[in-house]
Amino acid sequence: MANQQIENIRIMLKTNPVIRPDAPLAEMRKGLDAMGGAVPGLPGVTASAVDAGGVAAEWIVPAAVDDGRVLLYFHGGGYVLGSVQSHRPMIERLAVACSARVLALNYRLAPEAPFPAAVDDAVAAYRWLLAQGTPAEKIALAGDSAGGGLTLAALVALRDAGEPMPACAVPISPWTDMEGTGDSMLTRAAVDPMVQKAPLLQMAGVYLKGAEARNPLASPLHADFTGLPPLLIQVGDAETLLDDSTRLEPKLKAAGVEVTLEVWPDMIHVWHLFAPMLAPGQQAIERIGEFVREHAR
Repeated sequence: MANQQIENIRIMLKTNPVIRPDAPLAEMRKGLDAMGGAVPGLPGVTASAVDAGGVAAEWIVPAAVDDGRVLLYFHGGGYVLGSVQSHRPMIERLAVACSARVLALNYRLAPEAPFPAAVDDAVAAYRWLLAQGTPAEKIALAGDSAGGGLTLAALVALRDAGEPMPACAVPISPWTDMEGTGDSMLTRAAVDPMVQKAPLLQMAGVYLKGAEARNPLASPLHADFTGLPPLLIQVGDAETLLDDSTRLEPKLKAAGVEVTLEVWPDMIHVWHLFAPMLAPGQQAIERIGEFVREHAR
């Protein structure tokens, strides 16, 4: 059943691609937001806008939450696309699975706000949570794609600034290499309908705007991971960014970080987005919930 479900999604994405290099950026942003808005919200989940330390954000709160647990979430979109709106269905499901209030961040996007604006916004929002009285041990960080890379970059920036580490973090299909040097960029190109090397490098150039591609806060693959909290990394075996995760694991372990890497067979980039029609998408979200509830308590 799962194989047929993922094949149906591949066909859908090939027919109506989200990222089209020839399309205006504003049009792609509008289209991605419309996809998120087309999915009915989950019963009992509320949303409210908030200024999180100068960063636009939303509280997404399920009916049942553990008192004090917060998931700080960074959406994907190559640092140029995406918003809380585009990822709302996935974020709602994560909120329920984690039994947590989710602070979903509308961090600034390039080209209007290139690197390191997104990292600055992530750090500001985390500090805001601390200032609101949320204990670091009750906070988890998570994000998908560019948001997964941002999750790791934020952890590195917070550690370097001497801030207390959150309880844990979950990078989902993270983009960790701005240069796209992983072998999977080629070996998985034929089966990944979402991310291809040329558009990825184009987005990297827009985001970096001349900054060094190997800066650890842009490409966390090159970071020093000492002192980071426990991590759960989920990635699909059928995505071009596979090696952006598999190359992380040995470096994290060498730095003494507790890390669990899950490679999901047949899954494409951020398959969690398709949970309403893809069983492994919901299963992966439930697994994230287990991990966050175990550590942020």
